[in-house]
Amino acid sequence: MKKVLLIATGGTIASGYTEDGLAPQIAAGALLRYVEEYRDFCRVDVQEPFSLDSTNIYGRHWVELAGLIEKKYDAYDGFVICHGTDTMAFTAAALSYLIQNSRKPIVVTGAQKPIDLPVTDARTNLLDSLRFASDGRAHGVNIVFGGNVIAGTRAKKERSKSYNAFSSINYPNIAVIRDGRIIFYIEDEDRINGPVTFYHTLNERILLLKLVPGMDGTVLNRLFSGYDGVIIEAFGVGGFPDYGEIPFYSEIRRWMDAGKFVMMATQVTHEGSDMEVYQVGKVIKEEFGLMEAYDMTLEATVTKAMWALGQTKDPEVFRRLFYRTVNHDILLGEEQASELPS
Repeated sequence: MKKVLLIATGGTIASGYTEDGLAPQIAAGALLRYVEEYRDFCRVDVQEPFSLDSTNIYGRHWVELAGLIEKKYDAYDGFVICHGTDTMAFTAAALSYLIQNSRKPIVVTGAQKPIDLPVTDARTNLLDSLRFASDGRAHGVNIVFGGNVIAGTRAKKERSKSYNAFSSINYPNIAVIRDGRIIFYIEDEDRINGPVTFYHTLNERILLLKLVPGMDGTVLNRLFSGYDGVIIEAFGVGGFPDYGEIPFYSEIRRWMDAGKFVMMATQVTHEGSDMEVYQVGKVIKEEFGLMEAYDMTLEATVTKAMWALGQTKDPEVFRRLFYRTVNHDILLGEEQASELPS
């Protein structure tokens, strides 16, 4: 029988009602009392490193979770992290970079309703997650939610209240879970070509800037001293407007001359960026060799930038690390891949 470590971090799944609204209250061990069926297929130990609304979870917590899994890695067959939904996609993506080549499953799950309510998605999500973490075919970091198994780098919360809150963006589900049966769509353990690797550093000085009509480079000028890199959410397939008191062109030059990275992403959820299409993108990309996120989620783009910049400040090494495929996070065409440094 498989041995699984349940890591509770708070979130809606473990919340109760207070006069100020929902807040984490249910102890880690108490969660298991609502899913006694797990005893049929696994043994579970529990740890609770912290108990937070996921709004309050950020980089140091991701490093702490990765360190806990590293410490316990040899003792368990799989891991399940109970987590709030609001930043769950960020946590799953971050763990995909902090823990690479894991042949053991690391599952992140949660719920839209607390587990102790009569009607809730929490019990199904937790039981599905324990089941998936006990399956010999499962590996790597994935979100299990609403019957879907989503690669940790491809998940996005698209609905704020519905039980089917998460979608897999620009990539198929890894599997689905129906009536206790796991149906795999992608079995790719052969892609793991080395031992599990744990990383311990992130650089959180990353700015995610969403363009709005009328914005110019003034905002980059004002934020220059506070960040080591910026990811700009552009309109459509990507490009910069050419207006305003301080043009984006001069500010991008300033950031890059200072050794800071500038990357283009898109505000559009599906299909990704392609700065080569329009003049507003192509000219500035060619001038600066600007990086772009292509079909990655914003959550994966941000956390991968934090991870890569935590390993190096050399621009070319950073570029190589960022464009190295990790847990299905980026699909590059032949032309795009040929432009990257070897």
